[in-house]
Amino acid sequence: MSAVRNYQKELDKITVDIKSGSAPTLFLHSCCAPCSSYVLEYLRQFFRITVFYYNPNITEAQEYRKRVAEQKRLIAAYNAYSREAKQAETGTGQEQNTGYLIDIVEGDYEPACFYEIAHGLEQCPEGGERCFACYALRLRETAKRARAGGYDYFTTTLTISPLKNAAKLNEIGEQFAKEYGTAWLPSDFKKKNGYKRSVELSKEYDLYRQDYCGCVYSRVQRETEREKESDTGSAAE
Repeated sequence: MSAVRNYQKELDKITVDIKSGSAPTLFLHSCCAPCSSYVLEYLRQFFRITVFYYNPNITEAQEYRKRVAEQKRLIAAYNAYSREAKQAETGTGQEQNTGYLIDIVEGDYEPACFYEIAHGLEQCPEGGERCFACYALRLRETAKRARAGGYDYFTTTLTISPLKNAAKLNEIGEQFAKEYGTAWLPSDFKKKNGYKRSVELSKEYDLYRQDYCGCVYSRVQRETEREKESDTGSAAE
């Protein structure tokens, strides 16, 4: 039986080996602002990051627009903080590692692509085969863009969620790294209290959060769960 890989330790080794002043470029797929909050805070110390917001699984246009606006707002806030910190340290002889400035690229909003890969998997529970197909949809496009842009690495914020399968995400990422010739950055961002920190940062920046991933199937499942929780609570009173 093969040993369970520790993706966080693999990422730690990569960041330790990065020499000061020679930050590699990273094309980072982001699922939403809250999940990216910790990932950006952490990785911007080591990488020059371009966030790729590509989420055709968000099947309601209004919800999509809300989420992408929050992603852009968070990045603008991080960049403003970095600029202000750099200006404040000028002439003092003190340097703060506030991280590199972050760019963002918004992918095409094409929910039809999601419905195509979800066909026949509509009844799968959250976290199953439909989700794996969705991971692949988004990561394939990320890998393509990373190769076209000449980035050193690509990866995704999705591993920060306790509800997402980090091993499967890394497996898919490594598959596309071989196919497209751009290095995959291994991760399990929920480790080292990453998810906890993302919740703290979401509160600090007052980020818009939802309790479902974005697709219509996850929304319906969550609504059903809430109704059951409500019914159970009412019965207990």
